[in-house]
Amino acid sequence: MKSLKSSLTFKSFRDLKDLSKAKPFPFPDRRPTPLTDYAVKPHPELEEELFKKAMVGVAPISRDKCAERIFQTWDPEGAGHREDAETLEKLADLVKYGRGFNVADTPEYIEGTGYHVHPAVAKRLHRGDYSIQAFVDLHGLLVKDAKEVFEKFLKCAVTTGKTGVLVIHGRGLSSASEPVLKKKVVEWLTHGSWRKWIAAYSSARICDGGAGATYVLLRPRPVSKRLRKEGVGLKKP
Repeated sequence: MKSLKSSLTFKSFRDLKDLSKAKPFPFPDRRPTPLTDYAVKPHPELEEELFKKAMVGVAPISRDKCAERIFQTWDPEGAGHREDAETLEKLADLVKYGRGFNVADTPEYIEGTGYHVHPAVAKRLHRGDYSIQAFVDLHGLLVKDAKEVFEKFLKCAVTTGKTGVLVIHGRGLSSASEPVLKKKVVEWLTHGSWRKWIAAYSSARICDGGAGATYVLLRPRPVSKRLRKEGVGLKKP
């Protein structure tokens, strides 16, 4: 059988050595061409012509249909006048309607809590978080008569299951030294047989008499003797 001679010929590494000694082929010069200044500044007259050509057919907007832009300026002298006017307005609201007046910020404010009651309950009572279901007006009564009415009122409130009541006693501004009846109400709430029924008390809001009246939060049942021994009584400011 006749063998076929391959058309492929093997070239040894010697041929590569000869090629390496030969003169290298020249490569094209790929260095970057220096940039030329293409930013040609047009003539001002040419710019104006181009602008006019671009604005052909454009009509200006009528100023009647434009919203007027209002610029706010600050005048130091005018600001002082405005602050004075606001202060007078708040004062007028305070005198006429009682708005802006907080009884708790005055020396006439009173509050207290009963056995094992958190002080925040008195704050909530003053804030109006508890409903007031009955009230009694002691204003103008003598201390002896006021105490009798107070006793009957609390007895009726406890027996009928009321928890929030209002005691009106006045601010005592006509008293020579201190508000006598107001002080007595606090004494009746914090001493004697009624203190075991008191959860908290606080001055009323301005709409219910302010410092001239006191909210009283009653317990659904009296505190036991054991808890009274462990407690320290009503906490007063």
